[in-house]
Amino acid sequence: MMLRRGFILFLPRLVGLLVVACCSMSIVYMLACTPKGDNQQLALPRVHSPTVKEGYEAVLQEREEQHRNYIVSLKKQIAQLKAELQGRAEQFKKMQSQYPDPLDVWLDQSNPEKAQANLLAFLRSQVDKAEVHSGVKLSTEYAAVPFESFTLQKVYQLETGLTRHPEEKPVRKDKRDELIEVIELGVGSLNKPEGVSNAKHRVYTASDFVEGIYRTEKNKGTLYELTFKGDTKHQFKKIVLFRPFGPVMKVKSENVDMADTLINIIVPLAKRASKFRQFMQNFREMGIQQDGRIHLTVVYFGKEQMNEVKSILENTSRSANFKNFTFIQLNEEFSRGKGLDIGARFWKGNNVVLFFCDVDIYFTAEFLNSCRLNTQPGKKVFYPVLFSQYNPSIIYGHHDSIPPLEQQLIIKKETGFWRDFGFGMTCQYRSDFINIGGFDLDIKGWGGEDVHLYRKYLHSNLIVIRTPVRGLFHLWHEKQCLDELTPEQYKMCMQSKAMNEASHGQLGMLVFKQEIETHLHRQKLSSKKT
Repeated sequence: MMLRRGFILFLPRLVGLLVVACCSMSIVYMLACTPKGDNQQLALPRVHSPTVKEGYEAVLQEREEQHRNYIVSLKKQIAQLKAELQGRAEQFKKMQSQYPDPLDVWLDQSNPEKAQANLLAFLRSQVDKAEVHSGVKLSTEYAAVPFESFTLQKVYQLETGLTRHPEEKPVRKDKRDELIEVIELGVGSLNKPEGVSNAKHRVYTASDFVEGIYRTEKNKGTLYELTFKGDTKHQFKKIVLFRPFGPVMKVKSENVDMADTLINIIVPLAKRASKFRQFMQNFREMGIQQDGRIHLTVVYFGKEQMNEVKSILENTSRSANFKNFTFIQLNEEFSRGKGLDIGARFWKGNNVVLFFCDVDIYFTAEFLNSCRLNTQPGKKVFYPVLFSQYNPSIIYGHHDSIPPLEQQLIIKKETGFWRDFGFGMTCQYRSDFINIGGFDLDIKGWGGEDVHLYRKYLHSNLIVIRTPVRGLFHLWHEKQCLDELTPEQYKMCMQSKAMNEASHGQLGMLVFKQEIETHLHRQKLSSKKT
C-alpha cells in the first residue's frame, strides 16, 4: 500500500517533467531549423508582417542572391585554375623539348637532324639526372650504389659470387675493353687540355694512370673517376668521364606459341634408385600433370638397381597414363657425357628441345616454359644458373625436424647459393647439339664434359642465354669424390663438395661450436650464483 501511494504521488511530477522536456526539444528544433543569412538569422514572417507570402518571397530572393554570388566566385576560381593549368602545360612542353622522352627518341629517317639533336639532348640530360655533380638523398644505407676500383692490371669488386673474386684480372672481354677505352680517353684528354696554347707540355701515357673508380646507375649510365700522376710526387690529375645510356628502343615485338613445343628431358643414371623415385615424383607433378608437353629419356649404366629403376618408371607410366618415355640400358662404366649424347641422338622424331638433367634436380613447370622461351634452333641455347641447396641437416639443425622438400626450396643466402660454376643443366634444340658436335666422349666419370660443350657454344655464332632461374634447384646430397678421378676432376669435385654444405656463417658456427657452448655454460653458472 505504501509503495502504491508513493507511486500515485510521484506520477504527476513525472508527467510534468516529460511535458517540460518536450517543450524544450520543440524550442531547440525551431531555433535550429530557422533559415540563416550571411551574417544573421533570417526571421520567419511574423504576425505584424505585410503577409506571410511576401515574407517568404523576401527570404527566397535573398537566397537567390547568395547563390548568384557563389556562382560568380566559382567561375573566377575555374578561370584561375584554367590559367594555371595552361601555364603548367607550357612548362611541361618546354621540358619535353629539352629532355625528350626515351620512347619518343627514334631514329626518324624523314628528319635525321632533329632525331640526332633529340638524342644528344637526351644523352646530356642523363648526366644531369645521374649522381655526378651533386649527391642524391637516399632512404637507407643499402640504397647507395657502390663504386668499384681498378688499376691497369686488376679490378677490385664487391659483387663476387662463386666465379668472381674480390681481386681479379678482367676476364670478360666487354669489361676489359671498357676499362682500356676509358683509360685511353683519359690519357687523350690530358694530352689535349682545353684552353692551353701550343706551348710544350707533358705527354701522358697509360703508365701514368694510378687508379680509377666507377659505378653504374642502371637507367642513367656509368661514371668513371680516373687519377693520373701529376708533375710532382704529391700532385695528381683527375679526369671524370660519364658514359650515358641511350634511350630504350623497341627492337621487335612478336607472339610466341609454345603449345606444341615438346621437351625431351634426358637423365643419365647409375644406381641411385631412391633418388630416382624422388625425381619421378617431381617429374610426375610438374612435367606430366602441370606441363604435359614432355618426353623422358633415361640412359642407365650397368645392371645394379636397374630393375628397381625400371619398376619406378613403369609404375609412374601406369598410374599417370604416361607413355612418352624411353629407357636405354648400357653395360659399361658410367659417363655422364656419353649418356646425354646417346640419349640426344636416340631421338628419331622432329626437332625437339633437349633438357640435359640430373637425378638430383628439382624443376617447376615455369622453368619448363623458360626452357622453351630461351631456346631457338640455329639462334639461341639456354644455360640457366640453378639454385643449389645447402645441407638441410645443418640449415634446420636447430629445428625439431626438417620440413618437407617443397618448403625447403626457398631462395635465400641461408638456404643455398647460385651455382654459377656449373654448366650441366642446359636446354638446346637437338639440331644445334648435333651441329655443334655433341659431347667429348673421351671424358670419363664426373665433371668436365659440360664445360667442354659450353665452350663449343661460346665459340659458335649462337647466342648463349646465361641467367639465374627461380624454378630450378639442385637438391643436396652427400658428394663422394672417387680415387679414379684425374687430379683436375678430383679438385673440382672437392671444391663442389665444400661449397655444398652450408653458408659462410653457418660453417663458422660449426667451427666455433665448442667456444659458443663454453660461453653459454659460463653464463648459466653466473646466473645461478646471483
